Amino acid sequence: MRAVWSYWSRPRDLSSRRPWLAERYHLLSWALSFLTARRHYPDTVLVTDTAGARLLVDALGLEFGRVSTELDALAAADPTLWSLGKLYAYRAQTEPFVHIDADVYLWNRLPERLESAPVFTQSPEPVGEWSPWYRPGVMEETLLGAPGGWVPAEWSWYLRSGLPPRADCCGVVGGQDVGFIRYYASHAVEMVEHPGNRPLWATGDFRDRDMLSVEQYLLSACVEHHARTPGSPFAGVRMEHLFASMDDAFDRPLAIRLGYTHLIAAAKKEPAIVARLEQRVARDYPEAYERCLRCVRDHGVEGEMERAA
Repeated sequence: MRAVWSYWSRPRDLSSRRPWLAERYHLLSWALSFLTARRHYPDTVLVTDTAGARLLVDALGLEFGRVSTELDALAAADPTLWSLGKLYAYRAQTEPFVHIDADVYLWNRLPERLESAPVFTQSPEPVGEWSPWYRPGVMEETLLGAPGGWVPAEWSWYLRSGLPPRADCCGVVGGQDVGFIRYYASHAVEMVEHPGNRPLWATGDFRDRDMLSVEQYLLSACVEHHARTPGSPFAGVRMEHLFASMDDAFDRPLAIRLGYTHLIAAAKKEPAIVARLEQRVARDYPEAYERCLRCVRDHGVEGEMERAA
């Protein structure tokens, strides 16, 4: 199975997309994510833009098997639409793969039940009125209420299906049914780039947050719709999860047994946590650690981020 990472560099310049306590931890995380996963998945790919390749490959020295700069196509895109880079990467895959976020570390290979599944993700996430990160009903009403607005049929079907609504956390995402994943990713990109939708994305107050729904709610909607639609080219598609629930995903002993770490949200700003990250890279990958420090020093990455903040 191919291991894929993606990095669209432009969202890094947004204050809302600077989750790390300091930029060096961002670089250290990239090194640890790549180097731990490569032990299990030696066929590696980076989907990025020219600036991202200069940072991760030229400066940081990460030796991806293949590097694509196709995210240069997003040079004029609004960087607030941060998950577009991931969606472009999903859409570009032509063989079974796992896409790994740069804050995910695979101490073990993923279980066979995941690798053999048509589609898999890290864990399901609940969607409802009490879940502020997802508002698929509001998004549908807004997009379809505009002249020429569009949402995928699967999105609307799922809203009215009576099934318990969920999204799928894409800390890791992939599978064997690459045709289905490309189909879903194409529809997700179209939700953003459709001519009737573009004006709403340009002015929407919640577009940063709503990109979670485009990436993670639409994936659930597509799986549930096609699994239940006779005659669909993806009839019977099935989703597997590394963790069966959001609670399981936060169960540290279980995560240790599975050999999986995902530094989400506020964890990236916890001094004790990022200190452990730094210690781990320095201990296990000293050459990569020195390159990270050199990158910060020689290229002024840390200073650029601090001045921008």
